[in-house]
Order: sequence, then structure tokens, then C-alpha cells
Amino acid sequence: MGNNIVAKGMDVKVHYKGTLPDTGEVFDSSEGRDPLAFSVGKGQMIPGFEEELMGAEIGEKKTFTLTADRAYGHRDEEAILQIPRSQFTQLEEQTALEVGFQLVAQMPHGPAPFTITELSDETVTADFNHALAGKDLTFEVDVVDVSESQSGCGDPSCSSDNC
Repeated sequence: MGNNIVAKGMDVKVHYKGTLPDTGEVFDSSEGRDPLAFSVGKGQMIPGFEEELMGAEIGEKKTFTLTADRAYGHRDEEAILQIPRSQFTQLEEQTALEVGFQLVAQMPHGPAPFTITELSDETVTADFNHALAGKDLTFEVDVVDVSESQSGCGDPSCSSDNC
């Protein structure tokens, strides 16, 4: 396999634009920034993004739409929690809470971002779903660079850096 083809274990750089197919709204873009760099197969990207780029070459441009299950998944109603407002007392001493605020909870497994969707005197409704969960996403991607990974293939079953 050539060194300039996107495959598992390769370091890839792309310029991209992500839009919502139903509205055309741009939700993210590398325009005006350095290309997005990632290692294929290390779980750094949403699964469908890597799958669609497999086999692409430097200079290739691709446009594809990912259904929610291949992007950030479907919305999970169990990820919407009622948290006692008393747990936000220290934060409220510094700033007023508002619907739409994006905060990060420190959980045993690490940081967990959430959005405040509702406020009452007693509770804060926190939505831990990714903002793009439940949405189909369209990407326009330009493959800028593909090279051998400097840190191995990322496959835990691999015993060496040369997969």
C-alpha cells in the first residue's frame, strides 16, 4: 500500500467543513486554521469520518454525509439529568447561571461537558449529550497530508510499531 493513502496507522491532515444537511448551517470548519491532524485507528475522530476517508489520497477531495449513528450517536434521554441547584452554589457566587451555558462536570471517569437546558429554584437540568448527537452531518474534506504514524498503528493487538 502506498504511503500517501489513508489507512489504519497513518497520520492524516485534512481541511474540512462540517454542515448540517437539512439547513446547510456550518457547525465546524478548519478554514483560517491549520489542517486537522489525527492518527487513523486511534479513536480520535468520529467513526464514520475515518471510514469515509479510508483509501483517499493526498489532494483528494471528498464530500459525504454521516447519519447520526456514524457521527455522535443518537440522543440519549438518560443523559439528561436533574442536578440539585445547591451543587452550583460556588459557581453562582461568581456568575449567574443561564439556560444554554456549557459547563464541564468532573466525573470519576474524567471531564463530562454538559449544557444547561432548564433552571428552577431547586434544580439545574443538565444535558450531557453531545451538541450534535441525533444529527446527520455532511463533511467536505480535502486530504492535505498522509504519512506513516510516528507512534505506531494504534491497534492494541499490534506488538510493534510496524503494522
